Amino acid sequence: MVKLDRIEHTVTVPEGVNAEISEDGVVTITGPKGSLTRTFRSGFIDLFQDGTGIVVRVDLPRRKQRALAGTWNAHLNNMVKGVSEGFTYNLKAFYSHFPMTLAVNGNTFTVNNYFGERVPRTAEILENVDVKITDKVEITVSGIDKESVGQTAANIERCTTVKKRDRRVFQDGIYLLNKE
Repeated sequence: MVKLDRIEHTVTVPEGVNAEISEDGVVTITGPKGSLTRTFRSGFIDLFQDGTGIVVRVDLPRRKQRALAGTWNAHLNNMVKGVSEGFTYNLKAFYSHFPMTLAVNGNTFTVNNYFGERVPRTAEILENVDVKITDKVEITVSGIDKESVGQTAANIERCTTVKKRDRRVFQDGIYLLNKE
């Protein structure tokens, strides 16, 4: 097997997006939609700015170091995409008999009358995430941080899990349609 002597990933920063790297590994990316900050610390991975963007470099990498460099590359690409375009997840509520009612109250998402239950089910909405309900059944989760948007969509989807029933028959719930 061939031993690689260096792995180098380049994250391109488009016009209108500004990237700053501090000495302690804190990367701040600012764009038209907002600003994201994340800490990248490692003893063997170098992170620096180049003329075209940010470079993630590992010299004489082992397998885990190579994997971590790829992970950092993906995180930085997600941050650049988030501050320039943003992330949007579309969900939809499906029900057959009992019409469920959806509501957003501050940082909680509430589902009333799920399978005729009297106690409402709730899901947490994370910071800097916008949740909108249209046509009573369509939910749009959007924001600039991919992890927060994805976790909020997962919290909403998970709050309507079917319990003590056959999931093949009782298919009511909130399901993810697409991600943008």
